Amino acid sequence: MFDDLGGFLINLIAGLPGIVIAMVVHEYAHARVAFALGDYTPQMQGRLTLNPAAHVDPIGLLMLFLVHFGWAKPVQINPMNFSNPRRDDILVSLAGPASNLITAFLALILLVLLAKLDVPFTEGLLVVFNLIIIYNINFAIFNMLPIPPLDGSHILRNLLPYELARQFESLERYSFIFLLIIIATPILSYVFVPLQRFIFGIFKGIVGVLL
Repeated sequence: MFDDLGGFLINLIAGLPGIVIAMVVHEYAHARVAFALGDYTPQMQGRLTLNPAAHVDPIGLLMLFLVHFGWAKPVQINPMNFSNPRRDDILVSLAGPASNLITAFLALILLVLLAKLDVPFTEGLLVVFNLIIIYNINFAIFNMLPIPPLDGSHILRNLLPYELARQFESLERYSFIFLLIIIATPILSYVFVPLQRFIFGIFKGIVGVLL
């Protein structure tokens, strides 16, 4: 029992930076792009900041550790403030996952640079860096799933013809059921593991060329 508790606390401490960074960067990117495209709703709600308090939902954060499914405070936008609502909503939706991938890539570059400069760091710090990379890649993959209210559903809805988009929107009432199914079954692992390895492999290849 105490070993399990100790392992949980170690994972909590090591994983906390990665999860918080992934949440904050993701939501800030949504807010910043929405603001740049003419919607001032995120600014009025105090979301144009990298302060974790503005983006991290404590319950959602705890759930991530307990059941590996959680959430941040979603950035609210009003597409009617955009000059091109469908296009701009897609851009805002893409901003979150894209920012997570960029963060993961930069963390990998920093890790490799530290190693090449022979900067001493503990095994614990190496775990923290690896989890920052992994959590940000996972955040990007998960949020691109076409399940409401995830970013992937916004993108798909805006790409569909009007009637199909309305039918797709009607599925949102069942989104929690869909999420429970993919979390409680091996379905998600068939998506996450190959994509995670593919993306990480690309990043390693690019970093290998650059450094």
